[in-house]
Amino acid sequence: MSQPFLLGVNYWPRRKAMYWWNNFEADEVREEFTVIASLGMSVVRLFLLWDDWQPTSTTVSPERLRDFGTVCDIAAGLGLKLDVTFFTGHMSGPNWSPSWLLDRTAQPASPHVWQVMSKGKIVDSQYRNMFHDPEALAASRLLLQTVVSTYKDHPAIWMWNLGNEPDLFAHPHSAEAGRQWVRDMRAVIKDIDPVHDVTCGLHADSLLNDNGLNVDKVFAETDVAVMHGYPMYAPWARHNLDPDFMPYLCALVTAMSGKPCLAEEWGGCTAPQGRDSEVWEWESYRGWQRKQFMASEVALAEYVGAVLPKLVEVGSTGALMWCYADYVEELWNVPPCDPNGAKHERHFGLVRPDGTLKPHAETIRRFAETKPVVKPAQRTVTLDVTPEDYYADPVGHAVRLYADYLARYEPQPTE
Repeated sequence: MSQPFLLGVNYWPRRKAMYWWNNFEADEVREEFTVIASLGMSVVRLFLLWDDWQPTSTTVSPERLRDFGTVCDIAAGLGLKLDVTFFTGHMSGPNWSPSWLLDRTAQPASPHVWQVMSKGKIVDSQYRNMFHDPEALAASRLLLQTVVSTYKDHPAIWMWNLGNEPDLFAHPHSAEAGRQWVRDMRAVIKDIDPVHDVTCGLHADSLLNDNGLNVDKVFAETDVAVMHGYPMYAPWARHNLDPDFMPYLCALVTAMSGKPCLAEEWGGCTAPQGRDSEVWEWESYRGWQRKQFMASEVALAEYVGAVLPKLVEVGSTGALMWCYADYVEELWNVPPCDPNGAKHERHFGLVRPDGTLKPHAETIRRFAETKPVVKPAQRTVTLDVTPEDYYADPVGHAVRLYADYLARYEPQPTE
C-alpha cells in the first residue's frame, strides 16, 4: 500500500502566538484544528516553549502537561497527528530562554541571538549553552522523560522533535558534539518509547554553515530527516518565489543523509490582503536594516501550487507549511511582531488575522483532494564530494549543486 504524502502545518494560535501556553484555551485550539483538518491536512507541528514548560530546571509544569493532553485529545478527535517539538528555544526572531538558563556573564551561545525573551518579556541577558551546560542537559532529559512517558501511547502522537532550528538558539562546540547530543537525547526518548520516530528540526543554515548541527551527522542519529527553507532568504535562489528551491534542499538532504526528507517548514509571508507583492524595509534588531519580500496572496498561492508536486518528485514524505495563522493586531506591538522586531511574522499564515482563508489554503485543499502519495525520487542531487569536503565550503557546494540540479531538471529555453 502506498504511503500518503503528508500535508500539515506549523501551529501557533492567531490570537496568542508564542504567548499561547500561559493563556491556554481549549475552545480556541478546537476551532483552529477544525480548520486545519478541513483543508485535508493530517499533521500539526507544535512547540513546547521551553520557558513555559520548565519553570525551574528540576520541574515540568503540571499545567502545561495537562493542557498538552487536551491538545492531544482534540487532535485525535479530528484525525490529526502531532509533530511535538521540544526545547523551543528559537522562535520567529527572538530566542525564548528559560529563566534558569539566563547568565549575564555567558558568551552568546549562537551568533544569531538577536533578542532574548524570558517570562514573556525582553531581557538584557545572555544564557548558557544548552548543548554543554550540565543543568540544561539534566533539564532536557527531565522534559523528555516526563512528556514522552506521559503521552507515548496517545493516538495523536506522530513524531518527537528535538528542536526548532536549534543552531539559532545555540551552537554545539563541534559537529561531533552536536551528533552526540542528538544521539543522547534520542536515546532518552527511545528508552521510553521505541515506537514513535524522532527527528530534529534543522533548517537551511545546517546545509550552508558548519554550525555544529550538520545534516549528515544529525540525521544519521534520527529516524526521519527534515528541512526548513525559504527562497526569499537565499541570495542564490533564482527569485523570491523560486519553486525549485525547497525541493532541491530536500533532495540535497537526502543525498547527504540517505533518507527521504520531510519538508517540515516552508512557505512565505504575504502583503496585506489585496496588495501586490512588495518589499518591506525597517530597522530591526540591533539596528539591522531589514528587507523582506512580502508576496501577494495570489503569488504565494501560485508558488505553493508549483512547489507541492515538485516535492513529490524528489521523494519527499510530506509538506508542513509555515504557519497556521497571521496574528491579530493586538499582538503587533509585542515580540516577535513589534515594529522593530520581526514584523513580517504577522503575515505568514494560512489564515488572515480575522480567520478567513488565504488563497494558498485552498491550493493545499485541492492538492490534498488528489490524495498524493510518496514516490521514489525522480529528481535527485548527485553528491560528488564527501560530507566532510562539502562542509569545507558548504555555500559553494550548495550553489554549485543547485546549478547542476536546475540544468538537469529545469533546462532553460533556447532562443
